[in-house]
Amino acid sequence: MDEDILLSSDTDLDFSFTSCASNTSTDRTFTSSSARSSLSVSFNESRLSSSTGVGRPHRKSDPHWAAIKAATNLSSDGSLHLSQLKLVRHIGSGNLGRVFLCRLEDYDGANFALKVVDKDVLTAKKLSHVQMEAQVLSMVDHPFLPTLYAHLEESHYSCLLIDYCPGGDLHSLLRKQPTHRFRVDSVRFFAAEVLVALEYLHALGVVYRDLKPENVLIRDDGHIMLSDFDLCFRADVLPTLDKRHFHPAGVESTKKQPTCFGTVSRRRKMTEVAEFVAEPTTAFSKSCVGTHEYLAPELLSGNGHGNGVDWWAFGVFIYELLYGQTPFKGGSKEATLRNIASTKSFRFRDCGRADEEEEGISEARDLIQRLLVKDPRRRLGYAKGATEIKQHPFFKRIKWPLIRSYRPPEEVRGLVKKKVTHVRNVNIVSLSSRRSRTRWSWKNFHHFSLSTKNGGHEWI
Repeated sequence: MDEDILLSSDTDLDFSFTSCASNTSTDRTFTSSSARSSLSVSFNESRLSSSTGVGRPHRKSDPHWAAIKAATNLSSDGSLHLSQLKLVRHIGSGNLGRVFLCRLEDYDGANFALKVVDKDVLTAKKLSHVQMEAQVLSMVDHPFLPTLYAHLEESHYSCLLIDYCPGGDLHSLLRKQPTHRFRVDSVRFFAAEVLVALEYLHALGVVYRDLKPENVLIRDDGHIMLSDFDLCFRADVLPTLDKRHFHPAGVESTKKQPTCFGTVSRRRKMTEVAEFVAEPTTAFSKSCVGTHEYLAPELLSGNGHGNGVDWWAFGVFIYELLYGQTPFKGGSKEATLRNIASTKSFRFRDCGRADEEEEGISEARDLIQRLLVKDPRRRLGYAKGATEIKQHPFFKRIKWPLIRSYRPPEEVRGLVKKKVTHVRNVNIVSLSSRRSRTRWSWKNFHHFSLSTKNGGHEWI
């Protein structure tokens, strides 16, 4: 039965959320138990006026922006307030905060994820992680990265209103497969979208440092969204336009021509293309953070690391999607770290994959081999980032300008794909007279436990 939860008179917060459900059980529809929830503390405003999509051109027609614009138009000061949001259910917890599925108070047509953090319970180090996520989310505008709709603060709580991904995370999806692994075409689809997201972050000078299937969420259209940016660090990046020469595919580099002196071989003219490269090759950090199975060798050494840690993690990521486990996994966390830190070069071990002759598997293994090079200076992607990784034969079939139009793989069990209808105009109608109410308050957030999975969080 729904009931009111009342605040005591001496509390520092006297407002509450309205929820249409009293069920507070957690699920993994937004973040897994092993993923971090990261929130912002860098703004000092108690409310934030929401944008209408200006500066985020690829989301201009998104119905979520239309819904928020309608809500702010109803506000007396043109700003979005916490009281205009209602919590539906708790959907995940991390070591920084909690995530809730929420909607606008009088409109059920748009779902959002509300990431909530209590700043009073965080150490200075974790507060710096929270600030980093806020910076990154305020910078990005990309179809495979979250959109920050609003940043709201009240007292010692800070909230980010971002995209809700009903498809769960890639780790959960991987566990739903009969053999806990994807077919090569499915791996190529997910890896290509993650690669484009990493390319965009690196072009902004952001080194991600937290790639793993748990942090790759699935949107309602079956495409991915990278999440959790609290472990990122920023560096300078100098974009360049490099020229590359090559012979067109299927054309021999030399041509034999008959002459009066016999047959003469003439060299065909090479094709020249310009490549945009924006890779933070000067990035440097000594912080040892991440998930232990995905840590790069140079990160473990403590001597400093840079952009190469993301490309190492990308190799581990592809390996796990193909084989259902990470390549250096040992019997314990310490054994895994020893395997990573070993000076021995990476070698594929027998993982019992029955379809090793599947088309594209040899190209996938070659790509992994080139990414899991322990010397970061020799690792694929170190110098030119995603630009050179895209040229690997594993991605030969990908038409990169059309990547958003690719259809998600049909053979993946549990992959829910809804046809998204873009609605330009949203009319908010008051439904308060027809809805049973439950009072939610900030004071009651402590009832949700911060459950985590061993080894899934920051390792220091």
